[in-house]
Amino acid sequence: MRPLSTTAITPNQITALSLAIGCLAAWLYASGGAAVHLGGLCFMLSFWLDHADGELARMAGRTSTFGHYFDLAAGGAVLVALFIGIGIGASAGALGAWSIGLGLGAGLATAGIFALRMGLERRAGKAAARQPNLLGFEIEDVMYLLGPITWLGLLQPFLVLAGIGAPLFALVVLWRSRRLLAGRGA
Repeated sequence: MRPLSTTAITPNQITALSLAIGCLAAWLYASGGAAVHLGGLCFMLSFWLDHADGELARMAGRTSTFGHYFDLAAGGAVLVALFIGIGIGASAGALGAWSIGLGLGAGLATAGIFALRMGLERRAGKAAARQPNLLGFEIEDVMYLLGPITWLGLLQPFLVLAGIGAPLFALVVLWRSRRLLAGRGA
């Protein structure tokens, strides 16, 4: 991002590009078949750009409240669309119509997690809304594995894990949020 920090390219433009490529990835996943392989590549590029926009904003001194929330909303929208797209595209496989339910479950849980985190951030500050971190990795960084998971033909097991895991994690986020806010008297 350093070469871009002195150009007219803005972090919000990078966010918009990430959103567009992420939506393309979701559509490719929903198409099923061989299109999912290109979808994996598009998603990985979108996810990388989603992290790069904030880096550019900090480097160039162009951070803003709008940009922060635009980045969160765009990233969340991509993940929701992605899970739903994977579910639709996988419905021709062994899981059948269950894949759509799993994709919807993972997508809606992801939307709920983002809404909870944004609400927690507004009420208790950015530090309170930070994601769990293990060895320098945030929990969402596991999504960088989606490309290889796709290319190895492991989308269906991934979808099952996401369809079960994301709603469970949403419950954990809800519990932690309520506990934190109760402790603050908020």
